[in-house]
Amino acid sequence: MAGGEAGAQDLLLLYGGTFDPIHRGHLAIAMAARDALRTTVHFMPAADPPHRAPPGADSAQRARMLDLAVAGEPGLAVDRRELQRDGRSYTVDTLRALRAEIGNDLPVGLLLGADSFLALPQWKQWQTLFELTHFVVAGRPGSPMDQDLPAGLAEAVQGRMTASPDDLRMRPAGCVLPLSQPLVPISASDVRARIALGQPWTDRVAPSVAGYIIRHRLYANRGAAS
Repeated sequence: MAGGEAGAQDLLLLYGGTFDPIHRGHLAIAMAARDALRTTVHFMPAADPPHRAPPGADSAQRARMLDLAVAGEPGLAVDRRELQRDGRSYTVDTLRALRAEIGNDLPVGLLLGADSFLALPQWKQWQTLFELTHFVVAGRPGSPMDQDLPAGLAEAVQGRMTASPDDLRMRPAGCVLPLSQPLVPISASDVRARIALGQPWTDRVAPSVAGYIIRHRLYANRGAAS
């Protein structure tokens, strides 16, 4: 797609998720986005669900593991904005609050997996998100971006797809950029299950994260709930 307003600006790129715990698959996606888009990736952990206990670690523990995972890694950071708000952390509300803070002109991107992007029509006020952010979509096993999109989503992304990171800097929101990166077949639920079952797991997370999990005895007695 063609560029928008003249004059490229830096891109604020947010990577939301539970990160329970953060693992090497998360880091691979973040580093690929950092390198491809030449910008800092801000991990944005979700708040604890208000209607049930945290599935594994609480929000403070998940954020601390993120701090440990990104320590010493250039271009990776942690953004705690969703942990500092009351109530459920709907993405549209988070982005509206962000826009109130930084204005409507600066480029913002949301990094997410293809499976999450394909489920976008299930999100609160999902069509409004295209007015608030760009989407950077990382492919995952079983959810390739080249498969047929749901009808409503296919219509929404028409004319928005781009292969150029520069397009994301030329306008504040509205582009969809597929991200190519080495797929690392690791999931947080698998890490939790391995810990609970006493199976090998430490190679699936950063050494500092593994040490934190062991010290705080996380996940060992919680099973493998998603």
